Amino acid sequence: MSAAQVAVTAAGLAAIVWVLWYFLLSRGSAAPAASVDGVQEVRITVKGGYTPDTVVVQAGKPVRLQFYRDETADCSERIVFEDFGIDAALPAFQTTDIEFTPAQPGEFRFRCGMNMLKGLLVVEPATAERRPSASPHTLHE
Repeated sequence: MSAAQVAVTAAGLAAIVWVLWYFLLSRGSAAPAASVDGVQEVRITVKGGYTPDTVVVQAGKPVRLQFYRDETADCSERIVFEDFGIDAALPAFQTTDIEFTPAQPGEFRFRCGMNMLKGLLVVEPATAERRPSASPHTLHE
């Protein structure tokens, strides 16, 4: 094998490892909800994805997710929470409040109308203590 072939093979393997890590193993940002007048509130920016892509709330308490759509891409026109029966329009460059009360703990996916942008709502038991070092993808008993 020539030096060029070794370099191309090494670059290809590095690209494969990066793609696998990015799409399968990396965890995005997680945001615990802040309590505002008894409502758990999180602001989520929509621009090429959701930031944060994981939202942590507690069961049995009202939730207000404020989606600010900072783009005009067709994919981000709608937000869908199938488990909660929510399918709402997100007007460009506006904030849309989505309000509901999750009754049970669990992990619930949310997505755009085209199923390309995805996020995760982690609902912890009402007695759960938030531990910053804990994974947002695991419920804490």
